[in-house]
This record gives sequence, C-alpha cells and structure tokens, in this order.
Amino acid sequence: MKRFALIVLAAFLALGAEKNPRLAYIEKYAPLAVSEMERTGVPASITLAQGMLESNAGLSALAVKGNNHFGIKCHNDWTGKRMKADDNAPRECFRVYPNAEASFRDHSDFLRGKDRYKELFELKSTDYKGWARGLKKAGYATDPAYAQKLITIIEDYKLYEYDKGIKVEVTPPLEVEAPVQVTSATIERQYKESVRFSLGRKVYEQNGVPFVYAIEGESWQSIAASNGLFLKEILRFNDLGSDSALAPGTMVYLARKKTQARPGVGRYVVGSDGETLWEISQRFGVRLASLQKMNPALIGKSLEEGDTIILRKR
Repeated sequence: MKRFALIVLAAFLALGAEKNPRLAYIEKYAPLAVSEMERTGVPASITLAQGMLESNAGLSALAVKGNNHFGIKCHNDWTGKRMKADDNAPRECFRVYPNAEASFRDHSDFLRGKDRYKELFELKSTDYKGWARGLKKAGYATDPAYAQKLITIIEDYKLYEYDKGIKVEVTPPLEVEAPVQVTSATIERQYKESVRFSLGRKVYEQNGVPFVYAIEGESWQSIAASNGLFLKEILRFNDLGSDSALAPGTMVYLARKKTQARPGVGRYVVGSDGETLWEISQRFGVRLASLQKMNPALIGKSLEEGDTIILRKR
C-alpha cells in the first residue's frame, strides 16, 4: 500500500513538475529521502525541505557543480573533494560529492554524527516543526527565518506525508506564491496617507503585502518604530489585540493584509494538529477576521490535521 501511495503522489507531482522546479525535485529525490529516513531516522520531509531550500531545488552552483544539496561545509573531518563558494564569508569551503545520493547520505550522517543535533533524534519522526526549529536552534543555518521557511515548504508541498505513510488520496500541492523580496514599497497608513520605506534589511511581499521576518531580540514595538509605524498599527496589521512576545522568524506585516488569498489559492488543508487560524492568516497574507468569516465553523475550534480552510471566495 505504501509503495502504491508513493506512486500515486508521484503522479500528481509530475503534473506540474515541468513548470515548478520544486515539484521536479520532490519527484526525483523523494524515494531517496524516504530511504535515508528508514536508515537513519531523519524525517524525509526535513531532508526534502532542506534540500530544496539549500540547493534552490537542485539549481544552485553547489548542487550543479558539486552535487552538494545541503550546503554542508568542509569542516575539519572532510577528506573528500572540495570547492569554494561565497556564503557567510567569501570563498568558503564546501564538500563535493560524486552524486546526489552521496550528498543525501552524508547529510543524514552529518546530523547523526554531531552532538548538537542529538536531541532531534528524540523527537517523533512526524514532528517536522520540532525538527525545523531544532535545526535552527542547533546552528544549522544563520537565517533567523530558517525554521519557518522549512515548515512552509513542508506544508505547501505536503512533504509530511512521507514521514507517516502516504495517503492514497493525496492531492496536488497547493501552489503558494513564495515571498518576494522587495527593496521599497508604498504602505497605506491608518489615515490613508502613503509613506515609503527603504530598509537595510530584506523586505518581502506575500499576497502583495510587505513584511519582514523577525530576528532575535526584536519586538513588535521595535519593528514598528524602525518602519515609522505606531505600535497599534503594526498590531492591527498582524491581527493582534495587544503586544506579546515575538518569536524569531515570525512574519511581521507592515501593511494591512488582504481580505482573501490571491487567485488560484482557494483552500488550504491543515497539515498537522496544533495549527491556528492566526498562523494560517499570516502565512497567506489574509486577515484573520476574513478567514473567520469564510470559515465560521472553525472559530474557537482547535484545528486538526485534514481540516479544510477556505482562503478565497469563488
């Protein structure tokens, strides 16, 4: 049954693989990720998400020239071939592999062999959120939004199915527009005045709305101040009634979210228990009140895996 389900999922993925490099990546490397999960315990969803993120779905120079899909650097214990590439510093040393299979195997062994990742293997293999946050905490990447980016990829493409025995009725992945980096944008203030911002940090757009990823030590107040906003404005933009702790990697919107998702994104199926409507509203750039209006039966309800959330009216 599991093998048949894999074939069914692969067929769905193949429908859009020519247009979406990530779909092609999943179709090509999912069996390898599952094999590594069975060998070492690293969730297949995490392996695939990291591979797609670190290698730009197999299109990065490291992946193309060095078969390095996970951005693993040489370190002192590497005796194989090497190549230089710019990362946190110019011309850093990265591992080179004879093929992608060797890269996937080394990635699993790398996590298994480092003490700083030891606690991850105490998590359930289906706890992809715990794994994503644990990887960031252990220092796998310096990007403050690294964990959230992995989680988003996993949920957008339903990679969690590979961790728990894939369901036959899997549907094609929801095509979610990836956040787009912008250098400046016009945001509408509360009193309908337009101001322009141009920041030294990266600013993105989701559903046409500008946002930043929170970094360690920031608060709603500090982000509001650095963007010429009042605290009450940024709280309103992010559907919060009062100030609260701000976790690194949180998407912080700098303007009002839209009343519905972009065309083509009509529904979202909850990937795991514990997700909230607020998290979904942030992820898709849709106002929480609008989600509640479109999904009245889910107001006050704890979302469960498989719940369908309407994101856009037909």
